[in-house]
Amino acid sequence: MLKVHARNLGTVAVLCLQGRIVKGETEILRKALHSVSEVSAVILDLARVTTVDAGGLGVMLELREQAESKGIRFELMNVTKLVSRVLEVTRLDSVFQITAGVEFFPAVSRSRRASVGALASCA
Repeated sequence: MLKVHARNLGTVAVLCLQGRIVKGETEILRKALHSVSEVSAVILDLARVTTVDAGGLGVMLELREQAESKGIRFELMNVTKLVSRVLEVTRLDSVFQITAGVEFFPAVSRSRRASVGALASCA
């Protein structure tokens, strides 16, 4: 079962995902993305995702397209080795923007980036 917890960090919404992004369990992710408003970026934190199947990838692509059509950045963060491998095999690693959390906070000085990274992460 997929669980989603939204964290709002200014104009960035971090959706903390836990569980499986698989066909039949993605409606909660759709609802979470549609519930965020007035953001410039949406980040899916995948640190606690255990499985992604073709249906889950399809939903992620759909949500990316919807966000970007509204001018909202859509990125993945804390991609696990398993999910990274799935993205590589499907060649979606070149489609999705995959980033470290601190890249969303360029105004933060280098000395404070570690604490910002911890704040941005859901794990």
